[in-house]
Formats: sequence, C-alpha cells, structure tokens
Amino acid sequence: MNNPIQIVNTMFQGDAFSKWLGIEIVEFGEGGCVLKMTIREEMTNGFKIAHGGITYSLADSALAFAANSHGRKSVSVETSISHTQQCLVGDVITAKAIEKSISNKIAIYEITIANQKEETVALFKGTVYRTSKTWEV
Repeated sequence: MNNPIQIVNTMFQGDAFSKWLGIEIVEFGEGGCVLKMTIREEMTNGFKIAHGGITYSLADSALAFAANSHGRKSVSVETSISHTQQCLVGDVITAKAIEKSISNKIAIYEITIANQKEETVALFKGTVYRTSKTWEV
C-alpha cells in the first residue's frame, strides 16, 4: 500500500485548480485531511461575499485527498453543501475532512469548513466510488 503523503503530494502536484485557489495542505493521513485557503477579491460575487463555489471547491479537494489516501483511486458520485455563514475577502477558511464510512466500493466523508474565528461557514457531505485502480507513487 502506498503512503498517504506520497499520494496526496502526487495528486496536488497535478491539481492546477487547487493551486489556483491557493489551497495549502495542513495535515493529512489515511481517511482524512485538513486544508486551508484565503478568500481573495476575485472569488467574490455581486454581494461582495465569497461565491458558494469557492467553499464547495475547497471541500471537494478535501474529499478527494481524504478518499484517495487509502491508495485506491476514488471519485465522487454525490456531494452536497450547506452554507451557514458568509465568507469575506481576507477570511482564512479551513476544511477538515473526516471519514464516516468505508466499504469495498463506497466511502462517505463529512467536511466542515470554518473561518479564522473557528466559526462554521459550511458543511459538506461527499460519497465516493472506490475503483479497483491503485495509486502507483
């Protein structure tokens, strides 16, 4: 089995979108990870708050890294998000992915996104399909 650190590093190297978002990997291990990023002006909508797709994208990246950390290539099949509080330019948001259930083919994750004040700004749930292909890193 591959090392989760090697898998996540390999994934991140090829992930232009996560890099554009400014995502930083704070911590990761098998089945979980913590990512953070800062809200920039070009990420805001007409209300001058972060576009919902920004927190969604951070959570989606956390889902991908957590789900693939076991060494099997996994892809999302269902995701949902609830936005609980607005994010403004300069806010630093952190996504924490936790594995809730895992089987041979399906795994479920909960991702909580909080701001620098540790206030929850979004709750995300993701289900992934675990393929039979493995990461060779």
